[in-house]
Amino acid sequence: MRKLLVFLLAFIALNAFSQNIDLEKKAQQLTEEGKLLYRLELAAWHGTDIFFENYKERERVGGYFSYLESNTPKCLFFSKGANPKVLGVVSYGDLKVIETASIDFKEREFNENEKHLFTIRAKALAEIQQDTALFKTYTNTSLNMIPLIFNGEKKVYVLTGTKLTDVVLFGNDYLLTFDKKDMLLTKKELHRNLIPIYFEDGQNAVGSVHSHTGETGDFITPTDICTLMLYAKYAKWKQHIVMSQNYVSIWDCEKESLVLMSKEDFQNM
Repeated sequence: MRKLLVFLLAFIALNAFSQNIDLEKKAQQLTEEGKLLYRLELAAWHGTDIFFENYKERERVGGYFSYLESNTPKCLFFSKGANPKVLGVVSYGDLKVIETASIDFKEREFNENEKHLFTIRAKALAEIQQDTALFKTYTNTSLNMIPLIFNGEKKVYVLTGTKLTDVVLFGNDYLLTFDKKDMLLTKKELHRNLIPIYFEDGQNAVGSVHSHTGETGDFITPTDICTLMLYAKYAKWKQHIVMSQNYVSIWDCEKESLVLMSKEDFQNM
């Protein structure tokens, strides 16, 4: 009887907690992190094109990552070897206006922030290479790492990028977290599988939808938001909906804004 009472009290507390979630605040947090991922990934997209058009010693490049410095997006390229150095940095005045980009080819050591980002990126790459049970790859895709320090937390997001032009990929994404000394704390998959949504060039679609299982969570993920900001304009989607057991996330692709609501409220609309 006592065990049953404890279980019922725990259930009531959990239910009350779920009802008291500040959905507006949660939407703001998810949007902020999703837009940060988008800016970093877009900086890498353009940065690789710009850098390799102007840098002739490709065999020296060991990799790259993007970050914000005083809110300025930058894409840094580093050398191969045991003690890599910065080979060059592409900086943007406006990410949406490629002509504002500039390149600094000065070779130098990492600064303190860059060193942390490089370290957690390198450790994430090592995990991807050794833990093939968790980290999966698919044909015509690549795993893209986004190291960042967000609200004092060190993270590496891993997204699946497509090499095709008629599909938007959700899922097969991961999150690794690190402590203050850049040691790995946790690693997990955000979606349990890969979710491809195909579209036809020139076809206007009102929107699209995908579902989250309990393991993924109640809400749209920052990686979902990043993916939508990168690809929705090509699919010409106006809206994307993420359905979970308890909540519905509605992303406005044109306004780049998020609304969260309970599933019951959504069904009553």
